[in-house]
Amino acid sequence: MEKLSGAFAPTSGIRVAAKVKTFVLDTNVLLHDPQSIYKFEDNNLAIPVEVLEELDAIKGEQSTERGRNARRVHRILQELLPDSRSMHEGVKLANGGTLSIIINPYLVEGGRSSPAMDRLRAILPDLTKKDNRIIAAALFVQEQFPPPTILVTKDVNVQLKARAVGLESEDYLNDKVPEVDEEASYHELPVNLYELQRFCSEGEFDLGPDASKPLYLNEYVLLRSDEGKTMPARYYGEGIVRRLKLPDFVKAPGGISIRPRNLEQQFFLDALLDDGIHMLTCFGKAGTGKTLLSIAAALHQTHDDQSRYDGVSISRPVIALGKDIGFLPGTLEEKMKPWLQPYYDALEVLIPSKPQKEPQFAAKKVSKKKHKKHDERFLAMNAPQPPHVSSGGSHGSLPLVKPYERLLKSGLVEIEALAFIRGRSIARRFFILDEAQQLTPHEVKTVITRISEGSKIVLIGDPAQIDNPYVDSRSNGLVYCHNRMKGQSVAAHVKLTKGERSKLAELAADLL
Repeated sequence: MEKLSGAFAPTSGIRVAAKVKTFVLDTNVLLHDPQSIYKFEDNNLAIPVEVLEELDAIKGEQSTERGRNARRVHRILQELLPDSRSMHEGVKLANGGTLSIIINPYLVEGGRSSPAMDRLRAILPDLTKKDNRIIAAALFVQEQFPPPTILVTKDVNVQLKARAVGLESEDYLNDKVPEVDEEASYHELPVNLYELQRFCSEGEFDLGPDASKPLYLNEYVLLRSDEGKTMPARYYGEGIVRRLKLPDFVKAPGGISIRPRNLEQQFFLDALLDDGIHMLTCFGKAGTGKTLLSIAAALHQTHDDQSRYDGVSISRPVIALGKDIGFLPGTLEEKMKPWLQPYYDALEVLIPSKPQKEPQFAAKKVSKKKHKKHDERFLAMNAPQPPHVSSGGSHGSLPLVKPYERLLKSGLVEIEALAFIRGRSIARRFFILDEAQQLTPHEVKTVITRISEGSKIVLIGDPAQIDNPYVDSRSNGLVYCHNRMKGQSVAAHVKLTKGERSKLAELAADLL
């Protein structure tokens, strides 16, 4: 690594090019992507010493992703800045840019001031806050480096405060997906009536190079004739579309039959049941059936000894990946239950405690003969247990156990805590990751790289509902994963737009 000389400031001797930008990195950028240091091409990078302090406070988090990333950043900086001279003078990076650690002399007791610092103290007087000190360091860099100087942070409030004091600020853009107009959930392809009839009889159809050019592998489409006749299909590459492979129903062991209610749910179910698709992403607002269909399809494929999966694993972020479950009493399942309540609700619908007159999503009843095979394993799990004995010694009634709770006790359905997933190898499991839009791209990568041969992962969520302050609709792990994996033979994507929970729920999702 080449060291540079030349007068820059009392704390840095690095000489920078005048025709490039200077980026000042906030702590959350390095925690979000430790490799971000290498992703600013031939521009100048400046890291305030306050960032090192914040990383030092976080590195001790042994079981969290933040702690691991903080330690990774420390190792990278130790390699790039091996001695005190390089820390003070800065270094030239292999990509042509420069890297320096900034100590702001304006904050040193008895140090000089400047118009920018006077403006900062007037607007943000509390310089004991790390965020304000990082903004102050960026202002110092702005005065010393050739313009433009940009503070890069994933904290929206820090961006606003930086702009208030006259400093340009932006989000970390490297892992954002391209900004596009609101895309439709599927493409409609025009065909004539003869071609549609041939597709129905043969099960596949060659679109030709022109019609198939905008399609990607495993994309779902709707063939429509001039007469208004339609047929759903999936693109298999080389211009070929084929019919969906949908069974009459799917059901959990001992539960009710489920079938899709609309076209998009047909797409989703086809992808859920295709063992050639190992990774499926699904966008959908509240009430579109993401949770219910995914768990129904998962249990449908794990009900007997000939099943392709040994069980179902369910998880979702606890605010964000890496947050510790904590020292609350109870088992892992009890700790995770509040976060996984939507899946318990779905299991209650799929395997009701009491018979329902009209099962949800069911279009027709299925004969007992067809159900028999699916119920064998469930009946075995529901074998009568010894009567409960009370403290007085008299025999009481059997304890009330919901039918789906036996799936959890048998291990057929397993609760996964994302905080402890690193290092695991998940084999022959149907893995459902809910609320994936709350994760960063690096966190989603961590989860997907745990999936072994014979397993399948389904990532579902709503990119419009994000609580994590460090990701948005273009930079969260769900949309990033879809964007990067689009067109791969083992991946598929479905977007659900029509609410099926209730008319009220759909109106609330659209209007409120």
